[in-house]
Amino acid sequence: MDLLALRCFQVVARHEHVSRAAEELRVAQPSVSRMIARLETELGVPLFDRRGRRIHLNRHGAAFLRRVDRALRELDDGRRELADAADGAGGTVTVATETLLTLAGVLARFRTAHPDVEVRLRQSAADVMVRQLRDREVDLCFASQPLAGPALSSVVLLREEVLLAVPVGHRLAGREQVAVTELDGELFVTPRPGHWQRVLADRLFAEAGVRPVVACEGDEPGAVLELVAAGLGAALLPAMARGSGPRGSVAWVRLAAPGCRRELRLVRDGDSYRTEAARRFGEFAARHFRRTAHDGGRGSDSPGRTGAGAERGDAPPPAGPPTGRP
Repeated sequence: MDLLALRCFQVVARHEHVSRAAEELRVAQPSVSRMIARLETELGVPLFDRRGRRIHLNRHGAAFLRRVDRALRELDDGRRELADAADGAGGTVTVATETLLTLAGVLARFRTAHPDVEVRLRQSAADVMVRQLRDREVDLCFASQPLAGPALSSVVLLREEVLLAVPVGHRLAGREQVAVTELDGELFVTPRPGHWQRVLADRLFAEAGVRPVVACEGDEPGAVLELVAAGLGAALLPAMARGSGPRGSVAWVRLAAPGCRRELRLVRDGDSYRTEAARRFGEFAARHFRRTAHDGGRGSDSPGRTGAGAERGDAPPPAGPPTGRP
C-alpha cells in the first residue's frame, strides 16, 4: 500500500468517477482503475459498488476514506512543518478569496513588509474553500459568508453595510433609502449563484416576495461596479466599494432591510499545521483591515471572533470596514 494508491483512492472517492479522478491526477484512466483494483485486493474488501460504468463509495470505502484522509493530512502537515523549518523567515502562504480585489491593498503592503514570503492566490467559491482547507491546498481563506466545517476557526475582519448601487439618472438615484419591495422587476447585475452578493440578494428578494430581472450574471464580482456605471442595471455592493470604480457615474442608496450587511472573515483549519508565513500574513491582514477602518471606514459594527479554535494570539479584528475595492 503506497502513498500514490492512497491519494488515487482519495480522489476517486471524492468524485465517484474514474475518468474525472484520472483527469485531476493527470494519470491514464486504466492506471487509476488498476491502482484501485490492487488496493481492494490488498485490503480484501471492495471499496466501491459498481453498476455498469458508475461507481459509488460503499460502507467499507467510506470507513477507509476517513482513515486515509486523516493519514494524508498528517503527512502533509509533517511535510509543511519541515519545509517551514528549512525556509526560516521566508516561506510560502497560499490564500483563497471570493474576490481578488479584496486583497489588493493588503497584498501590496505585505509584499513590501515581507519580501521573503511568497504569496499564492486562488479565487474560489465558498464551497470550494471548505475542501481546499480540508485538503491543505490553501492555508487561509477570506470569505464573506460562513464556511461550515468541524475544525474551521474564523476571525471577523470587518462588518459593513451592503448598499444598492444604481447608475446616475436612475429613478432611485438621489433617494436616501428604499424598500426591497421597490426593486420588483428592476434590472440587476450580479455574480453567479454561490457568491456572497448573490446569496444575500436572493435571500432579501425572497423575503420581500419580489423578482428582479438578472440583466448580467458572471464570474467577475470585481467588474460589477463598472457595469452598474455603464448603465446595465443596479447591484448590491459593500460600502467599501464607494471608494473605487468610476467617479460620478454611480449613486448609492441604503436598503431598508434587516441583515443587509456582510462580514469578511479570515478562516483557517484549526487542525492543520500553521506555517510561519501563514501566521505572519494572517496577523498582517488583521492589522491592515483594522488600520484602514480607523482611517476612514463608516457604517460598520464592532467585529468579533467565532469558532472553537479562534486563535488567541492573532492581532485583534478591526473596528469597521476598510476603504478600497470589494
